[in-house]
Amino acid sequence: MNLERSSAGLLTALKRAVGDSNIKRGSDIPEAALRDWSDERGGTPLALVTPRDTDAVAAALRICHDYDTPVVPQGGRTGLAGGAVPSEGAVLLSMAGLDRIDEIDTASGLMVVGAGCILQRIQEAALDAGFSFPLDLGARGSCQIGGNIATNAGGNRVIRYGMTRDLVLGLEVVLADGTVLSIMNRMPKNNAALDLKHLFIGSEGTLGVVTRAVLKLHPGVGGANAALVAVADFEAAAGLLRHAQRALSGRVTAFELMWNDYYRAVLAETGVRAPVEPDHAIYALIEMQGADADAERPGFEAMLEAAFEAGLVADAAIAQSQREVEAFWSLRDGIAEILSRRAPTINFDVSVPLARIGACVDEIRAALETAFPALKVIFFGHAGDSNIHLVAGPITDIDPTGHGIEKAVYEIIRAYGGSVSAEHGIGLHKKPWLAYSRSENELAMLRQLKRSLDPKGILNPGKVL
Repeated sequence: MNLERSSAGLLTALKRAVGDSNIKRGSDIPEAALRDWSDERGGTPLALVTPRDTDAVAAALRICHDYDTPVVPQGGRTGLAGGAVPSEGAVLLSMAGLDRIDEIDTASGLMVVGAGCILQRIQEAALDAGFSFPLDLGARGSCQIGGNIATNAGGNRVIRYGMTRDLVLGLEVVLADGTVLSIMNRMPKNNAALDLKHLFIGSEGTLGVVTRAVLKLHPGVGGANAALVAVADFEAAAGLLRHAQRALSGRVTAFELMWNDYYRAVLAETGVRAPVEPDHAIYALIEMQGADADAERPGFEAMLEAAFEAGLVADAAIAQSQREVEAFWSLRDGIAEILSRRAPTINFDVSVPLARIGACVDEIRAALETAFPALKVIFFGHAGDSNIHLVAGPITDIDPTGHGIEKAVYEIIRAYGGSVSAEHGIGLHKKPWLAYSRSENELAMLRQLKRSLDPKGILNPGKVL
């Protein structure tokens, strides 16, 4: 086949399907579309296509399927695993044109949205309707719900509300050949055979392209009580979490841990005043959202008082206003400033069983200190849902490729029965390490699913598997 003529025919067909104004080529493709927040670099795309509705997405995929042309779906490109970077000669399929809210059903407590809808817009629309959509990420202002679904994003409040998977009732998905699969369920209970939406949540655009979603809403919140608490070690932190969950009847919405190395680094890089002195082993940010934060404050403070009496807490600062709640969160969210000052870094997003986190962190720290004594490493994470983040860097003069550092960390994660990706997916970056968390039989089943749903292998080729 004459490749030049083939490309010309493909582009002509795409223009007819989605409109000439919705296609960009060459230097007209924005630089931002060529990468995501990872350090992965892909190939040169053939074109950037921005369909405006599901029919246009289906038409574009049908054409690319007929021309055996790879397709890379793109959301807000805020991923850290390289899942949205271009494949060589691929058509980039931007979901930005599907930025819409179709319906808010207050009786059923659900929202129907397009895949390109920005997460923060969904949160604000839910709030205006008297509800909350509790998925929350630092990239809320730019990430798209389709990307959140494709990566099964986690975020700050998984401990109470679960992952994205737990917040999706239904999906509309376009398969590789342009077939539209409507799984737009609106009920919490629907056991009419296998729930196919789960094949696509977390599949990173390799099995189908999400175009619409039915989202589960939760009752609205009027505010939050929060405290920054210092503890002596991880065992005390785990004990504090159990105590808080019991005393507050499971209403803890966030339990973020910051080890001393992270806490000192964020104070130094952001200039934020330390709410608690920086001489403790671990700091926990505990939050409880509710309808009436003032009315719930006595119960929250009683929980902390009992924790002091039980010896679980060494020191604490309790937020006295919403502004102070936000100030506590600014410490946890200050990782962006640390990353910019310590670049280039390797950023790990891993999980291990909750009871083993303390020992795992200690072992990783010791291994890296032995192998790379000059390396700066900080530990933090959601922890209450078994998720640990660690950042190592600058790596330029220590381990320029980062492979040695990655191997040291992932070997320990595997030994602890953990996952090399807790909430950011596999993409390109973690593909070499996927077998550390999935058995060969699991990988074989994933490949079989890929062949069944995308026999030509055009959807996000080279990613995950």
